[in-house]
Amino acid sequence: MSEPLVIITGAGRGIGRAIALRFAAERYLVVAVARNSNQLAETAAQVEAAAGRCYTHVADVSSAAEVEQVVDSALQWHGRIDVLVNNAGLAPLATAATMPLDVYQQCNGVNIDAVFYACRAVWDTMRRQGGGTIVNISSLSAVDPFPGLGTYGAAKAWVVAFTRSLAEEGRADNIRVLGVGPGAVDTQMLRGPFPDLPAERCLRPQDVAETVYQMTMPAYRYATGQTLYICK
Repeated sequence: MSEPLVIITGAGRGIGRAIALRFAAERYLVVAVARNSNQLAETAAQVEAAAGRCYTHVADVSSAAEVEQVVDSALQWHGRIDVLVNNAGLAPLATAATMPLDVYQQCNGVNIDAVFYACRAVWDTMRRQGGGTIVNISSLSAVDPFPGLGTYGAAKAWVVAFTRSLAEEGRADNIRVLGVGPGAVDTQMLRGPFPDLPAERCLRPQDVAETVYQMTMPAYRYATGQTLYICK
């Protein structure tokens, strides 16, 4: 059997890069997607240094057309898609009253629209090939919003609801859809607004990556639709 393939959005750094490395360790072919070509190149270099294979694709995942190009390229490279990880995220720190409308739209574009576009783009392929797994990265903010992160938390709550509904749509075709909702993770995205948060109160990106990988395993075959929240 040929190697499985995983598409990971937001794979240029942080959690996404850790997920790429975790799947590469299990001999997955990795399609790493992000907007920053330099960060993607570093992800690819680390995957290949660990004897993995990585194809990079610079894309804005809030664009349906660009997401479809990612999926088309992956199919041309390998012919199937086994796992999709919707990891790209944007967490602006602002109250609803002070958040600029363009920032609000960008937040929903990355956290909501991109998830819908990617799931939609891989769906027919997974159905035709007899199944697949989608893991959507949500957040603890979906159920425990932090002041100033209400818009982000609401978007991630949408991801939780969408994960449940999409899982029901996929049952008949053996498409599993699951979610992971991390608390604080020690990444650049966290350190921007919260530079002084003690590291011991944060998860490592590798902790999230391990959880994501484990959710693709047979032990979670009956958990489709569920979101697992993890935090320290």
